[in-house]
Amino acid sequence: MTTATRIVVLDGALANPGDLSWDALAALGELTVHDRTPRDQIVARAQPATIILTNKTPLNRATLAQLPALRCVSVLATGYNIVDAAAAREQGVAVCNVPGYSTPSVVQHTFALLLELTNQVGRYAAEVRGGAWCQVKDFSFWHAPLLELQGLTLGVIGCGAIGRGVAEVGHALGMRVLVTSRRKPDALPAWAAWTSFDALLPEADVVSLHCPLTPETEGLINAASLARMKPAALLINTGRGPLLDEAAVAAALHAGHLGGLAVDVLSSEPPRPDNPLLSAPRAIVTPHQAWATLAARQRLLAESVANVRAFLAGESRNVVNALPPNRPTV
Repeated sequence: MTTATRIVVLDGALANPGDLSWDALAALGELTVHDRTPRDQIVARAQPATIILTNKTPLNRATLAQLPALRCVSVLATGYNIVDAAAAREQGVAVCNVPGYSTPSVVQHTFALLLELTNQVGRYAAEVRGGAWCQVKDFSFWHAPLLELQGLTLGVIGCGAIGRGVAEVGHALGMRVLVTSRRKPDALPAWAAWTSFDALLPEADVVSLHCPLTPETEGLINAASLARMKPAALLINTGRGPLLDEAAVAAALHAGHLGGLAVDVLSSEPPRPDNPLLSAPRAIVTPHQAWATLAARQRLLAESVANVRAFLAGESRNVVNALPPNRPTV
């Protein structure tokens, strides 16, 4: 580190809303933390920085061109599409991410969503609090069949760390597990069956999405793929919002051609009030919170600090845009 190292966090409010500390990062340079940065203030706030941390504040080619002092961007996330990594490389700016920090939390949230669809704990707890149980004639009540997961088929789309974790929990709950992704893994557990996307859809009682967002996967679940699914199937998305054609999914729910939907991500966030999934029947939407447990955010900040420390030491750590050997140094 040199005294000229200036570190700017452009949007730290969600990664650290006050329950964690920036001290370890402050020890590496002159630190400025902004909770949020409006687009018209990005350049002004970022210009002094040699190192930037950003979560959802975009750094595109035009913005990067106005940041001559910048040498490193560490993204407070696993996905790094918020930064034009190619433009950064051309400018000699390293871009780092934090892979895997949220895997246990996202796996947990995936099943929280699925269990809410099958057991409706939140709904019934609210009804009991409102006095409904006190008014029934019997010792128990429910409005629709409660669904047991054991023996059902779980279709996992995407075989990265989160997809594998979801498959393992599904297996532990007694589900038959089908897996598909762009590339077949070198090895799968004996209890997991590899199949194609087209073959998985009509077999699965639960379809859970854990694949990256690419031009090939955008709108992966659309009218055509929904038509191949069981009408009672449950659809879970804790991956990326645009994996769904939201209008098509909402139409399937309204028509009774999809048993239920639970998502933690939408095509735009925060969503517009007219997003069709917000008012669709049998749909549960949570506000992109699967990543945000305290444990996951602790790992996120610790790994981000390690990225910055490694960069200052001249080491490559979680760099996603390999730089030429003659890159500028801090």
